[in-house]
Amino acid sequence: MTNLRIPGPTPLPPSVLAAMQEPMIPHRGPEAKELFAELRAALARLHRTTGDVLIFPGSGTGALEASIVNLFSAGDRVLAIVGGAFGERYAKIARAFGLDVVELPVEWGRAADPAAVRAALAAHPGVRGVLLTHNETSTGVTNDLQAIAAAAREHDALLLCDAVSSAGALPLEMDAWGVDVVLSGTQKAWMCPPGAAIIALGERAWDAHARAALPRFFWDFTQARDAARAGSVHVTPPLTTLYALRAALRDIEAEGLEHVWARHAALGEYVRGRVAGLGLTLFADPAHASNSVTTAVVPEGIEAKALLDHLRERYDVVIAGGQGKLAGRIIRIGHLGYVHEPELAAALDALGAALGDLGYAVPAGARQAAAAR
Repeated sequence: MTNLRIPGPTPLPPSVLAAMQEPMIPHRGPEAKELFAELRAALARLHRTTGDVLIFPGSGTGALEASIVNLFSAGDRVLAIVGGAFGERYAKIARAFGLDVVELPVEWGRAADPAAVRAALAAHPGVRGVLLTHNETSTGVTNDLQAIAAAAREHDALLLCDAVSSAGALPLEMDAWGVDVVLSGTQKAWMCPPGAAIIALGERAWDAHARAALPRFFWDFTQARDAARAGSVHVTPPLTTLYALRAALRDIEAEGLEHVWARHAALGEYVRGRVAGLGLTLFADPAHASNSVTTAVVPEGIEAKALLDHLRERYDVVIAGGQGKLAGRIIRIGHLGYVHEPELAAALDALGAALGDLGYAVPAGARQAAAAR
């Protein structure tokens, strides 16, 4: 079986695979009502919120678009924190709907400085929302969500959190940290196939929604909330994905959310140590390195695509390459969701072997230096 170690879609637990074999049911019948109620309650607990959690057919990008069309009007000013490919994407979506987007550029591989966020908000009065990628999958950096949310509140701006590669893997306290919107998709740390977008909303977000004037229908939060309160859905749901999600959420709660966070932290440290032991340069700032995806610079003399292809064809291990301006420069190793040390060890063993096959030699002292980290 292929050792899939990309940042998503991620491998599926046996319980999730089994759940996907369940038969179809009437999506507005009593069985579906029970399914939707269980999902919303569990997702609220796992987001650490007492607010609403909505589920739409779609992906993480769909969730980002939904947040824009439901919370803003054309011409509204937003601050987009751009430190990677997904920060860029959020800004592009906002521009596509006519928002006045002020970008706060962050060097790729570094985290956003909360003080710089405060300065940008002070320099651009009238910002209605801050668009933040919590965990930038393209660079392997986790931003300080709690501090940036506090900065947004100081300036009466909503904090919209792209948590596509962090929700279910990294600490995220929605209510305690004052995060107004949390957006994710099923195919990463939620341990499910692609197919559903998950959107958690606080009261300030609902207040903004009441004023927002951009057109929407499929993504309309009011329709979705009204249907949810009636135990139904306003559009046909991806039932098989939702069966999978129910099984996955049960698994997460059985393990315990704090234990899930701790497992990801331990695996992140393990992968970074092993990568450093190969003599590869870690791309992300060590102070903000992600515990769900690790990035490393491709060594000089090695062609990234050749490495990825050889790893897949010779060793049946799949990792990801760089995105955007990092294409060909870095590799990305996913360790989120249904993942444990043995399969990561096998993937990293294969990475070392593949590098050797292509003529790379581990620098003298690299393993000792990594062990001393």
